[in-house]
Amino acid sequence: MNIENIVLIGFMGTGKTSVGKRLAKHLNWDFLDTDAAIEEISEISVPEIFRKHGETRFRSEETVLIKHLLGRKKLVIATGGGTPLQPENWEALSQLGLIIALFAPIDTILERIGNRNDRPLLKAGREEDQRLLLSRQPIYNQADLIIDTTELDIDEVVDEILGKIEGRIKDETKN
Repeated sequence: MNIENIVLIGFMGTGKTSVGKRLAKHLNWDFLDTDAAIEEISEISVPEIFRKHGETRFRSEETVLIKHLLGRKKLVIATGGGTPLQPENWEALSQLGLIIALFAPIDTILERIGNRNDRPLLKAGREEDQRLLLSRQPIYNQADLIIDTTELDIDEVVDEILGKIEGRIKDETKN
């Protein structure tokens, strides 16, 4: 199977955006962060969308964006943590390319995120955050590849991904 795009999924704080940017640069592909794209289109932040319009509205905007990406090639896409939970999003992401889940335990995630207030679903405390992670993990586990980012820096995660997909990247110049 040739890889035309790479889709990074996983819980917030697992490194999707940081890894995605570095991976895209290495592959000389475009990078798209779905949350950033939604903010650009909506002209308000993700937390503001949640506050003003609710999670349902945000999830519907994610779905429209993902479907809009179908047919694009040479993209590294960093999704929001909840994006793959919607069956229609999962189907579209699967059509886009190789799905790679990034994983880290909740304590690592909370340490990485720190006291930032820009995570609308991460405010209930460690136990609730752990429950949210565990409820999503079965979906993340359906990815084509799973990379544990707990002990790895960004370059090590990128190297691990590249090592696992070597020779499977679609080279447009050969076709």
